[in-house]
Amino acid sequence: MSHDTLPRPVKTARPPAGQPAGRRRTHWTRRANPLAGISSAIWLVVVIVPIYAMISASLTKQDKALGSNALKPPSDPTLDNYNTVLHNGFGHFLWNTVVVAAAVVAIVLVLCVPFAYVAVRTRNIWSTSAFRMFLMGVAIPAQAVVVPLYLMIAKLNLYDSLLAIILPTAAFAMPVSVLILTSTLRDISEEMYEAMALDGASTTRMLFQLVIPMTKGGISTVVIYAALQAWNGFLFPLIFTQSDGPRVLTLGLFNYVSQFGVNIPALLASVVLSGIPIFAVYLVARRALVGGLMGVGGK
Repeated sequence: MSHDTLPRPVKTARPPAGQPAGRRRTHWTRRANPLAGISSAIWLVVVIVPIYAMISASLTKQDKALGSNALKPPSDPTLDNYNTVLHNGFGHFLWNTVVVAAAVVAIVLVLCVPFAYVAVRTRNIWSTSAFRMFLMGVAIPAQAVVVPLYLMIAKLNLYDSLLAIILPTAAFAMPVSVLILTSTLRDISEEMYEAMALDGASTTRMLFQLVIPMTKGGISTVVIYAALQAWNGFLFPLIFTQSDGPRVLTLGLFNYVSQFGVNIPALLASVVLSGIPIFAVYLVARRALVGGLMGVGGK
């Protein structure tokens, strides 16, 4: 072959330095969405302003709590309200809340993960009926069954204990948890189960070596959801406890409410301190929570 017939190299435009070739024009092809930006800005203001007002009021002296503008920074900020909260049993309430949240998460995981596995893998009338009963629990509000629950707690001699809070909270967190886990388990292909079955894997081995590793996103979502339900629970601690021993953070707020008035700065300081741990957990695992909830009902 002569030199005149040799193919000539084709020159291609090089992308700018530090920019991948396949993405050099991506930012030009994206269309601006001003409506979404305005909506996001409005939502940010709606979320930030109450938090700012709460923190600002918690740094205000009690005699100036109602006489100043809520959006105005305190002229003489003080940490006395936080000192009052920390010396008024906050550590005890926090520990009880952590115990309740951890126990609820443990119960939900131990019961819901195997049940979701059976509901997805077993196709008979018993598993289908049990799954439908769990779904019915989503539509039942806690207020509708609080009286029967109170009688059951009293007959079991669990009244005024942490178990009186843990068991009902876990029970009402299980329906949504089962729904999330079953939706996640359906994403596992049938070929994976068949491959493990050909290797002689038992049902228990499939659960621990295939199902649980493949559903970490759904399990993370369930953990966060159950922890939030336990952390923010108010009805069950209010009805099923009486003394200060099993009192949790939501009931600890009553320490700043009396028949003569409300210590608003101390109350808001307690709210700020009680929200920090669960907010930190949400920041760490918010992607797993949103991703798991978006996958519910996908199949």
